[in-house]
Amino acid sequence: MTGILKRPIVTEKMTALQEKGQYAFEVTLSANKIEIARAVEKKFNVTVLDVRTSRHKGKSKSQMTRKGRFAGRTPAWKKAIVRLKDGDKIQFFQNV
Repeated sequence: MTGILKRPIVTEKMTALQEKGQYAFEVTLSANKIEIARAVEKKFNVTVLDVRTSRHKGKSKSQMTRKGRFAGRTPAWKKAIVRLKDGDKIQFFQNV
């Protein structure tokens, strides 16, 4: 179960969802919804009601330099949005 959650996704859209009790994480590509829910519950000591996942394909990138053209890809990744029980919260940042 360790290593399923890679990082929280903190954007304007995801911050707006946090007011509704929903939090987004980047997770490993092979993780399923049950594993994600258990990992969030164990790490943050909250109750997960619902998990939604989406896979994002990597993009092709190219760059022209003096030595020629370099081509590559950004990695594929998976996003999970978890909905918590009313009253549960996750603190990503401590008050500074």
